[in-house]
Amino acid sequence: MKHGLVAMGVMALAVSNVTNAESMTKAQGDALLKELREIKQLLARPQQQMPTTPMAQARPESLSVKAGGTYVLGKSDAPLTMVEFTDYECPFCKRFYDTTFQTLKKNYIDTGKLKFISRNMPLPMHPHALKAAQAAMCAGEQGKYWEMKDALFKNQNKLEVEGLTTYASALMLDSDVFKICLSDTTREKAINDEANYINSLGVNGTPAFVLGKSVGDAVEGRKIIGAQPVAVFENAINEMLEH
Repeated sequence: MKHGLVAMGVMALAVSNVTNAESMTKAQGDALLKELREIKQLLARPQQQMPTTPMAQARPESLSVKAGGTYVLGKSDAPLTMVEFTDYECPFCKRFYDTTFQTLKKNYIDTGKLKFISRNMPLPMHPHALKAAQAAMCAGEQGKYWEMKDALFKNQNKLEVEGLTTYASALMLDSDVFKICLSDTTREKAINDEANYINSLGVNGTPAFVLGKSVGDAVEGRKIIGAQPVAVFENAINEMLEH
């Protein structure tokens, strides 16, 4: 009975978020509802498959992940590092970028407390996510990764190739070089390898994060799944900074 009430509460909150998001486009709303249906299926599992430990007593799950990637914000010697795995077609990733990320950047990244590393995890259910990730990579090779990342999330419902080349032109990238890069299968494989790596660690949804200390070429710390409220990230960061 308790699990049923929890499930109903989660779904009610999720539906409320959808109906209150006045700025959400139809395409984003459809994508969000699709993922909510998947959550509903998960919650519908028999009770014996559900965790018996109360959520309030659950300890944060730890994870060690290779830092990887070349797209980094913040000081190289920041006391904490956060590795992000994102999908440009994921509505939850956009929510994190539009709200939580901007606060974290202002309060922690720009102040030297947090180093932020962005990595790719395009999900198979999102047909344009892989090519969008490749567009960000190609823009990064011309020094405009973060600018392209911003353009992709601001235009999440327009991630077809024509749109990607339009954003590249707006960023004053070399169009010919960008188009060649965008069609390169080697870069596409690198992105898929990146996604497969994080999948192998048991992370299958986006956005996903590992927050902790840099140890060699890895980051060891707390796994955070989903576009959690900014307070969840702030509390975790502040707690780690105190120790």
